[in-house]
Amino acid sequence: MIKSLIINPGSTSTKLGVFEDETLVFEETLRHSTEEIARFDKIVDQVDFRKDIILNFLKEKGVDLASFNMVVGRGGMLKPVPGGTYTTSDELVHDLKIGFSGQHASNLGGILAKDIADQINVPSYIVDPTVVDELDEESRLSGCPELPRISVFHALNQKAVARRYAKENGKKYEDLSLIVVHLGGGVSVGPHKNGKVIDIFNALDGDGAFSPERAGAVPVGALTKLCFSGKYTEAEVMKMLVGNGGFNAYLGTNNMIEVSRRVAEGDEKAKLVKEAFIRQLSKNIGAMATVLEGKVDQIIVTGGIAYDKETVEGLKKRCEWIAPFTVYPGEDELLALVQGGLRVMRGEEKALDYASV
Repeated sequence: MIKSLIINPGSTSTKLGVFEDETLVFEETLRHSTEEIARFDKIVDQVDFRKDIILNFLKEKGVDLASFNMVVGRGGMLKPVPGGTYTTSDELVHDLKIGFSGQHASNLGGILAKDIADQINVPSYIVDPTVVDELDEESRLSGCPELPRISVFHALNQKAVARRYAKENGKKYEDLSLIVVHLGGGVSVGPHKNGKVIDIFNALDGDGAFSPERAGAVPVGALTKLCFSGKYTEAEVMKMLVGNGGFNAYLGTNNMIEVSRRVAEGDEKAKLVKEAFIRQLSKNIGAMATVLEGKVDQIIVTGGIAYDKETVEGLKKRCEWIAPFTVYPGEDELLALVQGGLRVMRGEEKALDYASV
């Protein structure tokens, strides 16, 4: 049996999971107040604060730190890397600390994992960070050399559900052609071919369908004029696109349950926005089907909005002619992280070296 500590930091929380093999023993979300977080100028300055909270919590639960065989943290904003499980090397931790591709609470995952694992002399890993980049060269061309398309998406959950589908159907992930649709506060649609995500609608800042919080692809000419209108700062424009875009902009909420309630009560604007969301996602799925030359084994829908039956049925109505659907509602990042570590510990995969990729 392999006992694991899993660490998934968010902006105002640290989610912990204790596993024995793939069985969850318990999980806990440790909340941090805005005032506590505000004391720190940089995200990396929170390491000791969060580490002490984790260790104190485990002590209170009567968990012997020395009983763990590995520690796995959520991956952060590193340099672009292929998917897989990475040893938390000094080079990897350095780039998490400086925020190579940006500042995000997930950067703390690998740092905390290594700190705690080194204390008990066991291995530590991160798995499929958001900067997983397996794009083929055709996917990188945007039409403007100064603005190459980049890969930022829900890699951890997309890869986990793709592997889950393969395992449940007695197949190898590397032998399948899949379209995976992650539906959360942000959305991402990716074609998986031979174990790699060869194209992506960037979930973060300017590709694909709008989402509960993000504007997705907007008319570029109009955006350029808005940026130079003198009415908005760069930060204000970015907030329009990421955070206050999509459902927030149109309906003042990022909650699909609330949107669906309004639709059921006859709110025509909510109905229009929800139907436009489904249509845009369907267009994304159709586009990725062409990337796979029409040879799609399965369309997988996941994320929190996958619980919304109307959204899923709307996607099926428009896209089920491409391939059958499998729906895995929600996302289980703790399980995805432990599975990545276990594949290495069991010898099913080799841990990747961040410095050499």
